[in-house]
Amino acid sequence: MKNLRGKAVFITGGGSGLGKAMAARFIEEGASVTVADRNAETRQEAEALGAAFVQLDVTDPKAFEAAIARLGRLDILINNAGIGAGYSALHEADLADWQRVLDVNLTGVFHGMKFGLAKMVAQNAPGVVINTASITGISAFPNAQAYCASKAAVAHLTRCAAIEYGALRIRINAIAPTIVMTPLMEQHLPTDDSRESTLARYKSMNPLPGMPEPEDIAAAAAFLASDDARFITGVVLPVDGGYTAR
Repeated sequence: MKNLRGKAVFITGGGSGLGKAMAARFIEEGASVTVADRNAETRQEAEALGAAFVQLDVTDPKAFEAAIARLGRLDILINNAGIGAGYSALHEADLADWQRVLDVNLTGVFHGMKFGLAKMVAQNAPGVVINTASITGISAFPNAQAYCASKAAVAHLTRCAAIEYGALRIRINAIAPTIVMTPLMEQHLPTDDSRESTLARYKSMNPLPGMPEPEDIAAAAAFLASDDARFITGVVLPVDGGYTAR
């Protein structure tokens, strides 16, 4: 399949996990991909896939604007960079953690949309924006207030922008994955004897058994970016094995 042949793609958080899987899939589909990641150590893996690499902290608006400006063209923007925080009761939540998660997960997406959409508008051509949300932005989860709030806000920001830019032929959607085993998720797994029971719980939490692979999320992104989804905008697409259907 070469549904994205010749398209110029920019993926934040593209050095690992879901972003890396998206970069690989989009290259497979014929796109020209630039991976942006805060971690410079992911450059080699990105370039091995055939992607260009730029080191970028999505919370820095000037750096984000400059990174977008350096692109010759931008057809598809994937705002995927995200982080988690520690689990706690809300009244015990760490204020610095709260702000850090919102800065990356929400304001980082805002920066991408602001500067990415400006470039697409100037190009006067159809464009696609895909934001990585989460089922935690649709269904409530305890003890993860910052992450849940940030992803819910991303989902609604996606809808707001979709109706604003539809007339300009720019489609804006989000993907809401269930738990996927990525390096980010690995950081939150217990390291004691409860690790296996935690994994078993994750594998049984969705109506479909097991857990999705990063490639499953990348496949959804490739579909939303393609002309097969040419009349889809403003959608938050769960890739969750039926979790949010309950």
